[in-house]
Amino acid sequence: MMNTGPVHVRVVIPCRNEAGHIGRCLRSIVDADRSHMDLEVRVCDGMSTDGSRAEIAPFLAEHRWIKLVDNPQCTTPHALNLGLRPDGYEIGIILGAHAEVDPGFFREDLAMLGSHPEAGCVGGVIENVFRDATSRRIGAAMAHPFGVGNAHFRTGEREGEVDTVAFGAYRRDVFEQIGYFDERLARNQDDELNYRVVRAGWKILLSPRVRSRYHVRASYRRLYRQYAQYGYWKVYVNRLHHRITTVRQVVPALWVLFLVTSAGVALLHPLGARALLLGIAVYGIAALVSAWRAAPRSGDLAGVVLAFVTLHMAYGIGYLRGVLELVVLARDPGLAHQRSSR
Repeated sequence: MMNTGPVHVRVVIPCRNEAGHIGRCLRSIVDADRSHMDLEVRVCDGMSTDGSRAEIAPFLAEHRWIKLVDNPQCTTPHALNLGLRPDGYEIGIILGAHAEVDPGFFREDLAMLGSHPEAGCVGGVIENVFRDATSRRIGAAMAHPFGVGNAHFRTGEREGEVDTVAFGAYRRDVFEQIGYFDERLARNQDDELNYRVVRAGWKILLSPRVRSRYHVRASYRRLYRQYAQYGYWKVYVNRLHHRITTVRQVVPALWVLFLVTSAGVALLHPLGARALLLGIAVYGIAALVSAWRAAPRSGDLAGVVLAFVTLHMAYGIGYLRGVLELVVLARDPGLAHQRSSR
């Protein structure tokens, strides 16, 4: 940072029906180290009806730097842009309503940006918080490379240059150069923006010193719906940029395609059945070994394996559906796909 005064930082939190979470999120921000910065928080609320706004109200009354912004479009990219487009900040940070920041979160973000002028965005590692056994098992799968590949902000296995981060801190200059979040995307809007950040010549850096906690949603059904949408919308991002943006995105789709193809061949030839059984056996062994390493408790083993299967099948099926509808049939996403599952 070139100036010697406080750095103007704006935190933008998309929110819609997040009662029970948004208050904890805001409390963690209030309690964080905010020295040497002029911090503003904008909660962009999609007209919540569950008591979220009542939960936000005491913070608005006590802290003038926390503001509530209405988001009548009710989507995440609209919320992010409502918060980030107005002038008045040097660093913009996006945060989830289910997240809580560590006391040094903002300090470490600014330190990284200050020491790395080549970085357009910096971020850290998410620590999953579990409220029951199901969320604990899902969280373990989402924090292991077998579950999410090289998504280092989840696994915490890398420090330095990456292709994306969660809850990134962006220089205002980045938005002025490449624009804001694509409001057509119900999912993957942060990955798509980060892809443009890197293509514009900026670096994205990850540091384990930037830490936050995320309250994992506890439902295999929600997990399936969420990752099916991730897969579907990743194809839309590919179509926008006329290329595959990351290698890891195609692996689940190839796995699902292998299962379907080998099952079809098995009806006609014994080699298809052998290939299918061999593939399932290899996958099963890898899933069991990974779950054994990832499971917090011995009783979680089967649940972590189920989470692995759910993640991979959902993303793969969603991706293949996206290829069919968005590429082969050249359709645009319908209204059902615009509504994201939380």
